[in-house]
Amino acid sequence: MKKILACLLTAAMLFSFAPMCFASEALPEMQVEVKAKAAVLMDAGSGKVLMAQNAHEKLYPASVTKIMTLLLVTEAIDSGKISLADMVTVSKEAAEKGGSQIWLEVGEQMSVDDLLKASAVASANDACEALAEYVAGSSDAFVRQMNERAKQLGMNDTHFENCTGLDDTVENHVTSAYDVALMSRELLRHQRITGYTTIWMDSLRNGETQLVNTNKLIRFYEGATGLKTGTTSKAGCCVSASAKRGDLHLIAVVLGSDTSDDRFNAARAMLDWGFANYTTEKLEIDASRVPAVGVLKGTESSVMPVIPQAQAVLIEKGKTGEVVQEFDLAATVQAPVEKGQLLGRVYFKLNGKTLYTYDLISDREISALTFFESFKRILLSLCT
Repeated sequence: MKKILACLLTAAMLFSFAPMCFASEALPEMQVEVKAKAAVLMDAGSGKVLMAQNAHEKLYPASVTKIMTLLLVTEAIDSGKISLADMVTVSKEAAEKGGSQIWLEVGEQMSVDDLLKASAVASANDACEALAEYVAGSSDAFVRQMNERAKQLGMNDTHFENCTGLDDTVENHVTSAYDVALMSRELLRHQRITGYTTIWMDSLRNGETQLVNTNKLIRFYEGATGLKTGTTSKAGCCVSASAKRGDLHLIAVVLGSDTSDDRFNAARAMLDWGFANYTTEKLEIDASRVPAVGVLKGTESSVMPVIPQAQAVLIEKGKTGEVVQEFDLAATVQAPVEKGQLLGRVYFKLNGKTLYTYDLISDREISALTFFESFKRILLSLCT
């Protein structure tokens, strides 16, 4: 029985972390002109898709692939597996990578920090390969990690064959605009990455190697935070472009444009539309509508629910005044009461749809009355 319960609990946890959108769901239609095979505009905070075109079509992503590589490297850094100061020795395989590169030589040593910068800014395939080998021990092992992480993120349209996006010798290195948005959102959870993806120009090797960002939006679009471009003959021109204004962080993914200008114009148009039509609002609970909850047979007669900190939530501009609060709070609870015990919920709704739900919990533990304490209270009440 314990094994069955454990399996059910695990299944419930996996389901709770599943992405909110699936291939069969109807996504909002494209609201702007996009010259590309596929595109998606996603809110980085909630993961909500704001507009889409062929969101789940499987396409070659070119160097947009490196978003997953950057994610795995960043997670390895954050977990303490590797550090930015670690020196990586370049292998023959890494040095021989074609396409965009920083011309690493076999046996050359470069820090994780510099290799990460070269991968994020200049889309250097040799730097990317060196990092993959350092994190996982081999290129093949790293690609397995990429595909495992893709599954965890719900990237059901994706299969990686390498860490760079080079596709001249691959047949099934594919993803979708929706999946790219998912991994972009996950990467942006790690604040350190924008320290690299927002660099316009920099250098390595004491100024001998110049780096220029392949993402023109970094220099020319207000609030741009990244994220990655990609171009091959198979993939066309691609970009995952992210930008943040205030608390609103958007991700515009464009796959399969004919020209570089087409991809940047499409991303810019989607981002402009998103910032023009949406905002984030901090939804404050009306504390005057939250009464104390009675405690039956407890050492204290009531407990005051904790009012959670207000969260910034995506909302259409001009709709803030239409948001309503609905309270579902217990009148009484039976002692004992645990610290953190759920006492009720507050639902913020717009046009009948829930925007956000707050849990109201107990801020302390309240013990149940013992027989002696109950008897003592009865005596005191009779004597007064």
